[in-house]
Amino acid sequence: MAANRSSLDTNSAGASFGFGGDLPSGSFNSQKFSSLTAADYVSLYDLANKEDNRDMLVKTFGAQGITGFLQMVGAIKANGTADEVQYWEETRLHRTIKLSSNSSVSSNVTTFTVATAAENIARANDIILCPNGERGVVVKANKTTTTFEVVSLTTNDLTQVASAKELVIIGNLYAQGSEQPTEFMESGLVKRTNKYNIIKEVYKVSGSQATNIGWININGQYRWYMKSESDTRQRFMDKREMMMILGQDPASTKDTSSASFDFDQRDLDGGEGYFAAIEDRGIVASDLLASMSDIDDMVKVLDKEGGVSEYAMYINRAQDLQLDDIIATGVGSNVTTGAAAFGSFGNDADKAIALGFRSFNRGGYTFHKHDWKLLNDPTLLADSAFAGVCVPMTTVVDPKTGERAPALEMNYKNVNGYSREMEHWMIGSVMGATNATEDSVAFHYRSECNLITRAANQHVLIKSA
Repeated sequence: MAANRSSLDTNSAGASFGFGGDLPSGSFNSQKFSSLTAADYVSLYDLANKEDNRDMLVKTFGAQGITGFLQMVGAIKANGTADEVQYWEETRLHRTIKLSSNSSVSSNVTTFTVATAAENIARANDIILCPNGERGVVVKANKTTTTFEVVSLTTNDLTQVASAKELVIIGNLYAQGSEQPTEFMESGLVKRTNKYNIIKEVYKVSGSQATNIGWININGQYRWYMKSESDTRQRFMDKREMMMILGQDPASTKDTSSASFDFDQRDLDGGEGYFAAIEDRGIVASDLLASMSDIDDMVKVLDKEGGVSEYAMYINRAQDLQLDDIIATGVGSNVTTGAAAFGSFGNDADKAIALGFRSFNRGGYTFHKHDWKLLNDPTLLADSAFAGVCVPMTTVVDPKTGERAPALEMNYKNVNGYSREMEHWMIGSVMGATNATEDSVAFHYRSECNLITRAANQHVLIKSA
């Protein structure tokens, strides 16, 4: 679970919430193709078999690229002009007072203690609501200390409030003809920053292999290196997206007790990814949503965090099947498909279905669920602890500028026409390249990007136990 969030009830068979394919084998050809090079490919068949050759390349594992998630959930592209992106989020409008020790009563006066003077926001005449529903009025407060005193609004003393519990300021009371308060509370703004990831890749082919004619049709061409170059590009784009989703700032994982690897010395830096942002300051389900009560627990947390009305759920197959079972047994008992909202799809349910979403409603929230290839691919995250995310389908308002912005924003370095979103160049002496003397050509790829997760407290990360 992420830090600084309280746990909800845990269902014995379900999730608890907090804040916070193998390659074919067994034959020579299968093993050969799993590590096929351009030279191997050209010499694999003899000319006698050419007339009976099938030139179609079979997509054994389907379309294997995983890019597109960020665009599907509404993340926009923006330009970056510094080594990190700076953005702002507001804090809670109403602040609570968290106790650092048990309250104590003396002569009908209850003393409350907080950890630091900065957390002592109580003012004289404030009305305090205790966790058990009792109310009291602040009779003595001093912002330079860690204590304040409260008297019950009834004839009874306040019941002891345990350490770590929170008090709520519900208002205040003043006498007729009294002065205005002399102390006030500043608005809370949180400045957040995120660094960039620099991602690189390369593919190289000799001039001789680049001119060999192969046996497989690759987009109308019969040169095998084009397949490898295309796959290198796709792997690069997949890794770029995975770094925005799964990346983590190396500084936060640095082991200062060991000199075996010093990130600072190597200038190795990177940005916070989507999952890391949710784990740090969002909602985390510790296991699959396995029952109606699990969904209800999630809805209750979303209520506390100001969740939006529509969510896109990108989930793995195990979670998808669990939800299908829950929905199937829940229809007719306040889990519906007909009552689902489709505002994010132009109020068109057919459009949502055409995009692969299946939707249901619970507690006033509409969840549009969709399979996520990244989480089902055995060479990527199929065996990881991640089972899915719930992404708010909305924009958020920047409290500093008033501008509306999407919950997720992809940033790429770009200035004066020079973009580092997708740089591609060739080095060599063949196929038009004239910037080297070696009889080869290397295809280079580079990108500098990051992802901003706004209002991470409204996002949900689902993990599997």
